[in-house]
Amino acid sequence: MRRPFIAGNWKLHKTTAEAVTLVKALEAGLADVTDRDIVVAPVFTVLTSVSSALGDSNIAVAAQNCFPEMQGAYTGEVSPLLLKDAGCRYVIVGHSERRQLFGETDGFINRKLKAVVDTGLTAIFCVGETLEEREQGRTFEVLEKQLRGGLENLLRDAMARVVVAYEPVWAIGTGKTASAAQAQQAHAFIRDLLSRLYDADLACRIRIVYGGSVKPDNVDGLLSQQDIDGALVGGASLKAEDFIRIVRFLPS
Repeated sequence: MRRPFIAGNWKLHKTTAEAVTLVKALEAGLADVTDRDIVVAPVFTVLTSVSSALGDSNIAVAAQNCFPEMQGAYTGEVSPLLLKDAGCRYVIVGHSERRQLFGETDGFINRKLKAVVDTGLTAIFCVGETLEEREQGRTFEVLEKQLRGGLENLLRDAMARVVVAYEPVWAIGTGKTASAAQAQQAHAFIRDLLSRLYDADLACRIRIVYGGSVKPDNVDGLLSQQDIDGALVGGASLKAEDFIRIVRFLPS
């Protein structure tokens, strides 16, 4: 049985004081939850404060991005090593906003993913199609390209430090959500592809989570699907009450 995984991506929100207030509320509201992994991904500037505030609680910290080199003349960048030092256990890699707004390629994402796992952190590796690609019937083609490119030459053992997040770009921040059936179809395709890239045992064990306007009122249906192992939550993770309800999902 795959352990459920719920992560909140705060994107470009929350000052230090606001971030600490939020995680303290989450810590209090989720202290008894021990059967699933809970993660928050704040902005770089508050990572250390959030990590310190959470201490040894059941909530882990992720960074929203990284650079694939550990150190050097890379002004403005942050390495996986520094993120680990700041208290992170996870790093989001290949988020659609990084692909769409900053032009990150599958090859560059592959470098970052390798750097993350080589540092001993776990990558939350995002893939997903745009509305245009879906309407053209290219969803599986796009997912295969992104998965093959992002995981190129990544050894089987390293996959223990990868969580795959399927995030249809057309459902991020739009209020639209893939139906439970649409999401399940994409997740099943990803799992099948992983069985071909590696083997059936690994594909059965790896966690694949859904990201795309996950909210308290749709999380139960989404996570009741056979191949959906959790959620990468955006806007709803900024409100303690909403994120607590999502973490406490009740799949049918």
